[in-house]
Amino acid sequence: MTGTAAVQSVDAVLAALKRRGSRTNVEGMKRYGISSTLMFGVSVSELRRMAKEIGRNHALALELWETGWYEARMLAAFIADPDAITATQMDRWARDFDNWAITDTVCFSLFDRTRHAWRKVDAWSGRSAEFVRRAGFALLASMALHDRHGSEAEYRKRLALIRKHASDDRNFVKKGVSWALHSIGCRSRALHTDALRLAEELAGSTDAAERWVGRDAVRKLKSAATMKRVNRNAEGRK
Repeated sequence: MTGTAAVQSVDAVLAALKRRGSRTNVEGMKRYGISSTLMFGVSVSELRRMAKEIGRNHALALELWETGWYEARMLAAFIADPDAITATQMDRWARDFDNWAITDTVCFSLFDRTRHAWRKVDAWSGRSAEFVRRAGFALLASMALHDRHGSEAEYRKRLALIRKHASDDRNFVKKGVSWALHSIGCRSRALHTDALRLAEELAGSTDAAERWVGRDAVRKLKSAATMKRVNRNAEGRK
C-alpha cells in the first residue's frame, strides 16, 4: 500500500490491515487492557506509517470508522480533518469508544483540535458511560498539552469538573481524571499551583478514588520532569 494506491477504498485499507495484523499482537494488546470486538493486531507505529501514506482524507476516515475494526478506527483518527469534524460526529464516535486506547488516541490526535472541544469536555465528563466520561477528561488533558495559546481561566474553570468526578472509582475514569489534573498543572506556574492544591486536597480525602487521583497527581506534579516543563512553558510565554 504505497503512493497513490493508498488513496483507495475502505476495502483496500482493510485488506492492508489484515496483512499487517497478527494474533500475537492482538493477545499482547489485550494484556494492556486494549480489547475490542474486531481487531487485526496492527501496531500503532505501523498505523502511523499507513496514515502518512494515505494523507488527510476525511471521507475515508468516516468510512473506516463505520467498519467497526479497532485499527480502522485508529487510522481514522490519524487521517480525519479536525476542521471538518462536526459536534454530532464527535458524539457518534464517542458512543463507540470501547477501550482506553481508542478513546485517548481520538482525543489526543484529533478531537482536541476541533472547535467543539471545550463543549465536549463539559458534556462528556458528566456522562455515565465509562469511556465517554474518560473521553471528557482525556480530551481536557490533550487540550492542556497541545493548546499553546488557550486561556488559563478556561483550564482553571475545569478544575471544578475534576473535583466533581474524582470520586468515580472506575479504573479508566480515575486515570483520565488524574491525567487531566496533571496536564493542566503543566501549563503554567499559576496553574501548577492551583492543580497541586487540588491534588493535595484529594490526596487527603476519605474517599478511596479521590485519594488515588490526588496521590497520583501529586506525585507527577512534584516530579522533576513536570517542573522542568512548567518552567520551560513559563519562559516560552514571556
